[in-house]
Amino acid sequence: MFSRILVPVDLAHPQELEKSLKIAADLARNYGASICYVGVTEETPGPIAHNPREFAQKLAAFAAEQAARHGIEASARAYPAHDPAVEITDILLRAVAEVGADLVVMASHKPNIADYILPSHGGGIATHTGISVFLVR
Repeated sequence: MFSRILVPVDLAHPQELEKSLKIAADLARNYGASICYVGVTEETPGPIAHNPREFAQKLAAFAAEQAARHGIEASARAYPAHDPAVEITDILLRAVAEVGADLVVMASHKPNIADYILPSHGGGIATHTGISVFLVR
């Protein structure tokens, strides 16, 4: 059913991803799918990495650790952005196309008042792709 799963990750908050990471790994094992972990980083030094290349290395190490922990095939793609908060949905849509994903599994927060004003990233992906999007709270 699924062959390529895209999982957006925020390396600054790995503890908030545990549930979605486990679900993605379970789905990958069940369907014999691979996972591509995608991260978006600033083009300037930030709390996770000094530059996009260092961020890409940390994301690749994260993907390798997930692959070993869960017994899955995994890869990583890092995308630099001038303003990640603003550009993330467009970048994730580009990543879906580039990796040929047929499922996105992503962590989501509990809805709040801001969600009535600003669209969610998961909702934006579901609206603008023909693939399934699994939001995990």
